[in-house]
Amino acid sequence: MKSLYRCCAGLDIHRDTVSACIRKQVRGQAEAMLEERVFGTFTQELERLRAWLKQHKVRQVAMESTGVYWIPIWNVLERGFTLTLVNPATVRALQGQKTDRIDARRIAEYLQYGLLRGSFIPPKPIRELRELTRMRVHIQQDRNRVINRIARLLETVNIKLASVASHIVGVSGMAMLRLLARGVCDAEKLAGCAQGHLRVKIPALVLALDGRPDAHFRWMLGELLAKLDQLDQQRARVDARLDELAFPYEELLRRLATIPGVDRTTALVLLAEFGEDMAQFPTAAHLASWAGLCPGNAESAGKRFSGRTRKGDRYVRRILVQSAWAASRCHDCFLAALFFRTAQRRGSKKAAVAVAHRIAILAWHILAEAGAEYRERGGDFFDRRNPERTARKLSRRLEAI
Repeated sequence: MKSLYRCCAGLDIHRDTVSACIRKQVRGQAEAMLEERVFGTFTQELERLRAWLKQHKVRQVAMESTGVYWIPIWNVLERGFTLTLVNPATVRALQGQKTDRIDARRIAEYLQYGLLRGSFIPPKPIRELRELTRMRVHIQQDRNRVINRIARLLETVNIKLASVASHIVGVSGMAMLRLLARGVCDAEKLAGCAQGHLRVKIPALVLALDGRPDAHFRWMLGELLAKLDQLDQQRARVDARLDELAFPYEELLRRLATIPGVDRTTALVLLAEFGEDMAQFPTAAHLASWAGLCPGNAESAGKRFSGRTRKGDRYVRRILVQSAWAASRCHDCFLAALFFRTAQRRGSKKAAVAVAHRIAILAWHILAEAGAEYRERGGDFFDRRNPERTARKLSRRLEAI
């Protein structure tokens, strides 16, 4: 097999140690020369690793994505080396032949012969955005858990606020909850906090808020509301930091937000996960496959087996599927038409994944093409594409009716 690099290195990374192996191909020798050393993971040790690699004129370095332990090593070696981060599953050792030194040798050998496929690691500004958007997701999940606990707590004292108000922590709901936590038990006074469209439900609110709260309930509710306020403040700080870091990408975010179902928050997540440079994804299909939104291939002996999508970036998949459900409720929208067209044959959940796949493709074109924006095709796109077939379909439906 022809070697791709004359000199390269492989790193086997752990929490406290890094096993490094430099592999050199010398002319006239069949076997490659190996240089091996073990380094610590303190900053001074990583600088020694960097100097050692430079001393041997190494340019190509590969490492496994071991937990979060690869991140500081990547940050130290990012300048001056071409780095490849690989999934440990692709360089799995043979049973009975696994040590740190052997792992480093194997990674270096695979790299030298061009057998490794690196993971997508965006530049540092995009990585910082990614960390913030993921932190915001976790804060929102914590917030949802607190809201669910508040709803369960209300049910224990037979306060049926969730049966009348669709959002118990909206403006009206929060006003009622704060009065409850302060000891106000008068249902009519609590229902008077309703605002907007909820005021027409005041008679139902009076019945729903007539519960049996006690001192323990008020203490628990006060603690949960304090936790909710804390999470809201934390989310506001993250949003402010996101706005600060996203300022150079405002035009790109505006164009991403032209896609139905994609708001500014979703656009920030897409930018943070995909990056702004689509050189890592040659085509839109590559991006959709990386996100885990393409059918899998499982065929043997001429038989087609399950084509379920593989696990991709869970943050991207989650936000794209949420955007797909939002787009399905848009009026006179191509994505909504695609959703219902697919749902007729495959069901609503698979239709949501299909629309999420289409949104990922649209995002790739907007990121890859300068000045590109979403152009609406209309909710009747599929009817206009083949009018004769549409007429036959509607005729058959009329006859069936």
